[in-house]
Amino acid sequence: MAGIVDSASVRTLIVLPTYQEAANIAQVLRRVRAAVPAARVLVVDDGSPDGTAELAAVMGEELGGVDVLRRKTKAGLGSAYRAGFAWGLEHEYEVMVEMDADLSHDPAQLPALLRAVEGGADLAIGSRYVPGGSIPRWPWHRRALSRYGNQYTATVLGLDVADATAGFRAYRASLLRNIDMAAVVADGYGFQIEMTYLAIQLGARVVELPIAFTDRTHGDSKMSGRIVFEALGLVTWWAVRDRVFRRSPTSKAPKRWWRAEPR
Repeated sequence: MAGIVDSASVRTLIVLPTYQEAANIAQVLRRVRAAVPAARVLVVDDGSPDGTAELAAVMGEELGGVDVLRRKTKAGLGSAYRAGFAWGLEHEYEVMVEMDADLSHDPAQLPALLRAVEGGADLAIGSRYVPGGSIPRWPWHRRALSRYGNQYTATVLGLDVADATAGFRAYRASLLRNIDMAAVVADGYGFQIEMTYLAIQLGARVVELPIAFTDRTHGDSKMSGRIVFEALGLVTWWAVRDRVFRRSPTSKAPKRWWRAEPR
């Protein structure tokens, strides 16, 4: 039987959120197309002033199988993925992939994620913190913050996941349909954690595969300390809500007294 990686019969969508990625968008689209020729790509652009959306559209004409969802304002990573997932569900895709557009995630590793879903995973995560995973050239303080954040998340929420903040992952559409996206409130790292937590609460099978995560070589990182702070604050709230107050994981978070910068 043909598998997800090789067959166009399994409809796969790669969701690429972008903001000011003109320096990277052509290369990432070419490399995605080479890695998974049968997959379709949805670029979700948040009104990039550098012409990212226009370049993506030109690349779509060259490569085929690329759509551009243009949004007027910079609304954040979580919002972009929610919009991309909604588009994918509306168009009846069966597998949806998250990945960064800055080449921090190697498109050559896409087939491994898709094979994991083909093998029965509801959520396949490209992980930096399982054996074989790595973060080349990260400074010690950034590495320590990331590891601590993931260890804190796993301990407080009781997750058997080494890299809940990872943004390179593949979902079965059937899992996404069962998640109430209107109740997903986090952005950035927090969005990835929240989606992982909700998936596990729903009984999803989660598989982690080792990846090498590399820093972008062009453009500026959108991640900030405030987004990390938001994520850890939300993790603490979810733990209190679900373990102390014993409320549903879909209960709304309290009104935030901080606001992280969108992406």
